[in-house]
Amino acid sequence: MTTQVKHYINGEFVVGNGSQQIAVTNPANNETIALINCATADEVHSAIASAKAAFKSWKEVPVSERARVMLRYQHLLKEHHDELATILSQETGKTFEDAKGDVWRGIEVVEHACNVASLLMGETVENVARSIDTYSYTQPLGVCAGITPFNFPAMIPLWMFPLAIACGNTFILKPSEQDPMTPQRLVELFEQAGAPKGVLQLVHGDKTAVDILLRDPAIKAISFVGSVGVGQYIYKTGTDNLKRVQAFAGAKNHCVIMPDANKQQVINNLVGASVGAAGQRCMALSVAVFVGAAKEWLPELKEALAKVRPGLWNDPQAGYGPVISPAAKQRVLKLIQQGKDEGADCLLDGSDFSLEGHESGNWIGPTLFDKVTTEMSIYKEEIFGPVLCCMEAETLEEAIELVNNSPYGNGTSIFTASGAAARKYQHEIEVGQVGINVPIPVPLPFFSFTGWKGSFYGDQHAYGKQAVRFYTETKTITARWFESDIGTGPNMSIHLK
Repeated sequence: MTTQVKHYINGEFVVGNGSQQIAVTNPANNETIALINCATADEVHSAIASAKAAFKSWKEVPVSERARVMLRYQHLLKEHHDELATILSQETGKTFEDAKGDVWRGIEVVEHACNVASLLMGETVENVARSIDTYSYTQPLGVCAGITPFNFPAMIPLWMFPLAIACGNTFILKPSEQDPMTPQRLVELFEQAGAPKGVLQLVHGDKTAVDILLRDPAIKAISFVGSVGVGQYIYKTGTDNLKRVQAFAGAKNHCVIMPDANKQQVINNLVGASVGAAGQRCMALSVAVFVGAAKEWLPELKEALAKVRPGLWNDPQAGYGPVISPAAKQRVLKLIQQGKDEGADCLLDGSDFSLEGHESGNWIGPTLFDKVTTEMSIYKEEIFGPVLCCMEAETLEEAIELVNNSPYGNGTSIFTASGAAARKYQHEIEVGQVGINVPIPVPLPFFSFTGWKGSFYGDQHAYGKQAVRFYTETKTITARWFESDIGTGPNMSIHLK
């Protein structure tokens, strides 16, 4: 049965009038499971106008009432957790356990948004000058928008709109057209939580919708997660149109393995962090740097990877599912072939993997390369597939230099039993998120997601305190109250007396 995906505009779910239609397919067999009528320009402008009108009243809602909406919302998300994970699995191909993790990491951000009152507190200093007090308020910006990717259709939208709305803004969500049913269900539950009409809008579509959001003067801030090229375009276009922009782009995450690390822990973590979710994570470990004698563990790593079997979302034995689309599969296969052609040693080749009964799906088996160099395409490009590239370094200093020379700085990890080595690594590495014996160091929501260098364009990062600053403006008040009508004469200086 094919589902008709709906927009959510001005508090109504509508199919939309767009003549351009996009098919949503099941990555396991490429059968169409849903259809999108791309939002027309008029429909996007209508969503913006509705959000702008709703902002006038929503910003006046007491912060405690906004927090209660989030409390009700997180309760509904937990109540429908498995349902959301099922929808997510069917449109992304993720295994059910992985999909549940996607949903749960989003719920954690909503829980953080429930604490919005304390996050919005300003500052006060009494008697900054004689009988003069200064204090600040944190106030919402207005209409904000989010453009989200296919790989985390629950978590990343939930990074954005709950905090933005809890801060007093209204929000327009434009999710990936490849898996729009999960975001639609998130919006349905948000409506059930009691959010007023117009506070949240949902528009589906392509670049046409994105460009309107980037250029319309009513939009004050744009959040984006996606590829490098699109991230650069979003950042430049948005800032050229005088908007705040946070654009999370590409990654090439390195894991440095010291010879004193626990070998089995290293192997287990490398396998899960490299091919889990079919490698379609911006925080996936795609490069393993073995220092010194640790390179001798490669045969055991190969053996462990070879045991991982891709499969259907509801197969509890499946290690991961298919990649998202035939185009994504062809891109990964092309890079695997380039790795071979450019001289890397392909120890494990998943190019020909096919799942019996689902041969038309976007399947790629675990793939392992050794002897990878920095000049190779498989090193320079973000593969976004179940491919792990292995490199060697003689010393920790050499490994640090290798990682720091990468143009990306999303995440990195070191596995070691040495506190001194870990301290040196975390201090000297030029990457925003560092794991010590932790393969994917995505921080919990009371911290912020802090990619560096070519992995991020903007100033304030996602969720945590930085997101609150991103979605708000600070107003500073300097006040004096006179006890009598007698003045002291004009003050001709800027100095407060």
